[in-house]
Amino acid sequence: MSYYPPVYSSESGSPSPFEVDPRGTDDDEGLTGGPSKGGSYRWVIEWVVILMAVLLCTVLLRTYVVQSFYIPSPSMVPTLDVGDRIMVNKLSYDFHSVNRGDVVVFKRPPLELQNFPDLVKRVIGLPGEQVSSKDGHIYINGKILDEPWLAPGPTSFTGPLPGDEHPQFNMPGPVTVPAGMYYVMGDNRTNSEDSRYFGPISKSLIVGRAVAVVWPLAHAKGV
Repeated sequence: MSYYPPVYSSESGSPSPFEVDPRGTDDDEGLTGGPSKGGSYRWVIEWVVILMAVLLCTVLLRTYVVQSFYIPSPSMVPTLDVGDRIMVNKLSYDFHSVNRGDVVVFKRPPLELQNFPDLVKRVIGLPGEQVSSKDGHIYINGKILDEPWLAPGPTSFTGPLPGDEHPQFNMPGPVTVPAGMYYVMGDNRTNSEDSRYFGPISKSLIVGRAVAVVWPLAHAKGV
């Protein structure tokens, strides 16, 4: 006698044993009944990991690659104005030497009394060079230095100015830059405490090279 398993009609409301109940069960709640608690936790963990990764990348970039700095004084006018925010490449001098004309950010030298942790100036004299001033112009090894970054007018001064109460802005005589050091000056020569005041700076103090003004947008430009 042959035996045939029963077949249930879907029209009768009883599901066939070969069909999946579309109403679901408690076991597949995560698929048909909305996200499970475990899924919610995984979602939170994933976002925490992503945010931590972004934060880590930001810290690493700021520490080793690029950093922004705020300009608090007029010592670099007209190149940099008070309130400008500049981007500094910290890797520049890992790939090439410090060049004359570079605008650099450096840690406060020992003889600088202003309460700024970092300063920004332009590199004028390189190691081993003699820097001097005559008739308001800078000379390197006896040859006048072309400085297209300066505004029209006197570029530096060799002696006291009438009524001058800030001798740090004067250049009393020739200076030979020691090995491993750099002579830096502000573009605003009559309002900049720089190597005329605190002497040449060591390369170890240099944070990096300023590459661009990024804020305000009206001042955005390469440096």
